[in-house]
Amino acid sequence: MAEARVEIERTDAAVRVAVSGQLVVATLSAAQRALAGLLAELRGEFRARGPIRIDLSQVDQLDTAGAWLLVDLTGRLEAEGLSVAIENASPVQSSLIATVREAIPAKEPEIPAPRGFVDWVADLGRLTASSASGGLDMLGFLGRTLARFAALAIRPWRLRWTSTVFHMRAVGADAVPIVALMSFLIGVVLAFQGAEQLKQFGAGIFIVDLIAISVLRELGILLTAIIVAGRSGSAFTAAIGSMRMREEIDAMRTLGLDPIEVLVVPRVLALVIMMPILGFIADAMGLVGGLLMAWLQLDISPLMFMTRLHGEVSVWHYVVGLSKAPVFAVIVAVIGCYKGMTVAGNAESLGRNTSQAVVAAIFTVIAADALFSVFFALVGV
Repeated sequence: MAEARVEIERTDAAVRVAVSGQLVVATLSAAQRALAGLLAELRGEFRARGPIRIDLSQVDQLDTAGAWLLVDLTGRLEAEGLSVAIENASPVQSSLIATVREAIPAKEPEIPAPRGFVDWVADLGRLTASSASGGLDMLGFLGRTLARFAALAIRPWRLRWTSTVFHMRAVGADAVPIVALMSFLIGVVLAFQGAEQLKQFGAGIFIVDLIAISVLRELGILLTAIIVAGRSGSAFTAAIGSMRMREEIDAMRTLGLDPIEVLVVPRVLALVIMMPILGFIADAMGLVGGLLMAWLQLDISPLMFMTRLHGEVSVWHYVVGLSKAPVFAVIVAVIGCYKGMTVAGNAESLGRNTSQAVVAAIFTVIAADALFSVFFALVGV
């Protein structure tokens, strides 16, 4: 196969680049070598010689690779501020070159770096608007979920109990070990730190009140919700997001199935049922950890600990703590499912949404716990 040849003719009026032979993929490397010095020459000495004409009258054969080489050369020369024209190409060659030029994606403009305070304020405004829009969308998703619950309350036979029980095991029974261990250690830490301070004032017996109120009212259910958000909330997003990537959710809609009823409602219901149970386990293990450390640090026997707990700590602390469980469960489940439903269809989006689901759920749970604390303080509970 005859290799492509390139000849450069320089005149005062223009520069003519004559290409001959076969400009195809098999001879592309030779053509590239022949054109290697053209850019360097035309940038300096021959810049003022007028337009550059690429003559294809002697080209016997041209394929897509050769057309790309010509388009790339033309683009590089034009980027240097030079005028380039391809001449004497056959209609087939011209059509091929035009097709290749249209197929090359346009370069995205570079986003300039922030230049000062105004740009920072603009970025903050865009972030605020995006967050507000996302919050409204999530509220709409919550509304649709509650509407499905209302419809299932009227027609309970439509509820998918098999899926619900499966998710109850996944979010509840499988989470018991980590929740129990975490709560036990929290009780140990609270008792150890509190004992060091209370011993200085001879008030070691009040360690029971400190542990019981902290664990039953706040830390037990709050830390349980945080663990569930990181464990189950991310699992909800990953599972639903993967189904969206594989277009299974679109297939459900094609079959006349409601994705919220099939995928979201069982997960939300399972978490609402299991969160109070996990909260109870967390409270019990937190008290056990505190009891053990109080026994070791302050010589408060288990019987004395239980007597003080029964006599001085109101049951309302336990009720206040567990009353938050269903709300935290709805927050974690809805955010996890919503983020799964908004996956864009690629692995990068799935990973980003899974991370965002955990962060958003934990933040919202802590914010809701703060509102609960203020509310219960105002009503005197």
